[in-house]
Amino acid sequence: MSVVETFATNAIKYGTRAKFGIMLPSVNAIAEPQITAMLPAGVSLHTTRLRLVGGGNQIAMLEHLEDATQLLADAQVDRIMFHCTAVSMWSPEIVGEIRSRIATVTDIPVVVTSDAVVSALDAFGARKIVLLTPYLQDINDREVRFLAHHGITVLRERGLGIPSGIGMSNVTAERWYDEALAMRDPEADAYFLSCTTIRSADVIEALEHALGRPVFTSNQVAAWRVLRDAGIGDAVAGFGRLLREY
Repeated sequence: MSVVETFATNAIKYGTRAKFGIMLPSVNAIAEPQITAMLPAGVSLHTTRLRLVGGGNQIAMLEHLEDATQLLADAQVDRIMFHCTAVSMWSPEIVGEIRSRIATVTDIPVVVTSDAVVSALDAFGARKIVLLTPYLQDINDREVRFLAHHGITVLRERGLGIPSGIGMSNVTAERWYDEALAMRDPEADAYFLSCTTIRSADVIEALEHALGRPVFTSNQVAAWRVLRDAGIGDAVAGFGRLLREY
């Protein structure tokens, strides 16, 4: 065996197939481990942050969007992900603003969280959904309006009323499971657990089994969309039908 063959390169994702750059709310420590777990061998994740800690105007996260874009472009990533559900669903127009501002810095293709949500729902033909979030009600209301703009009806919605990102991340996976079951609706085509900083990916498989419907989360749909946009069609087990079958 050569010296090179003894190196632990198989355990390290250097991005030999693709390198994805992601910009996150600064408080978010949940999205990176979840998305990394969803990426197949040879795909790497590279992160920068935008200041957002909760309790204020979420749109302030966009203040340094161009700076964050340049930092990811410096790493020569293959795709850039703008990853915040609440901000990207602030209004139907905001996705275009995010894309156009990133385009002033780089021509690297962009995935925006809200686009990924709509794409995933479209893939399953899901027009009627249940929405569960950690958010305050005004943010839930914005998401309901955003989804309606894209032809998606929210049959039932609930926000846990948590004002801070840290508080959101501290909600256990078990509680998300219980909350989703309590929102069961026989008319729903799918269930969407919205927010990039919650422990929802842990329970996708269990919820799909219990509810008999596809279950989507913010981190799951973003990972799916960026992989498929990059031409990587690997089936990823453990995080629901979306990544396994589509």
